[in-house]
Amino acid sequence: MQSSNQAIEQSSNKRLPLIGITVESRHEPENDRSRGKMELNWNYAQAIAEAGGVPVVIPPVADMGQVSRIIDGWLIPGGLDIDAKHFGEENHPKVELQHPSRFAAEKALLDAVDPEMPVLGICYGCQFLNVARGGSLIQHLPDVVGHEAHTGGATHPYTIDPQSKLHQVTGAACIEGRSYHHQAVKAVGRGLRVVATDEDGTVEAIEATDRPWTIGVQWHPERTMDDEATRRLFNAFVQAAAEYAARKG
Repeated sequence: MQSSNQAIEQSSNKRLPLIGITVESRHEPENDRSRGKMELNWNYAQAIAEAGGVPVVIPPVADMGQVSRIIDGWLIPGGLDIDAKHFGEENHPKVELQHPSRFAAEKALLDAVDPEMPVLGICYGCQFLNVARGGSLIQHLPDVVGHEAHTGGATHPYTIDPQSKLHQVTGAACIEGRSYHHQAVKAVGRGLRVVATDEDGTVEAIEATDRPWTIGVQWHPERTMDDEATRRLFNAFVQAAAEYAARKG
């Protein structure tokens, strides 16, 4: 059987697609030793590599205009909470804020990338895509759904819209994923639509209506790589990036 890697090499006929992965960051200029930290969980990069892509870490200090011309796809991983000022609210007491350098860098990259380039957002990445396009977030889900079942890695079934890109690439009407979030999409951003939900109504995936391959999932597929639908999601993302790379030359 032909491997995902072989299929991508044949379709691009040049090289494996470069998948940029932005990182959680904390700038600490007062720290003479490190000046801060940048972090990325291993399994994000591994999921991309196993799907046939070349994971490339993007620090927030990079020139995002230059980065946008180099990468063939962009994975936006999980992270801390987005400052609610970006959607016109005060922060909830339970919010654990990320350093502003990350949101600023990712917003610059989103503005710079070709709309045709594939983008996959996971957990925070899903929330980022929504907020960056004018949407808002439920800042603390237990206040709305009355329970904390979305935190701590519990596995949930999510219903997928049969007319969605997410359904097309996973082949699943329902997918199981592990949840580690206390926030979720509230008002949906411009050019986005909801394509998966939890049984309690929580938005679990969104995708762009004005871009060919931009999907955000609220759960963590990189933590369930033994699941067939999950593998299809990453394989489809990397394959779309390979096809994009071949088109741009």
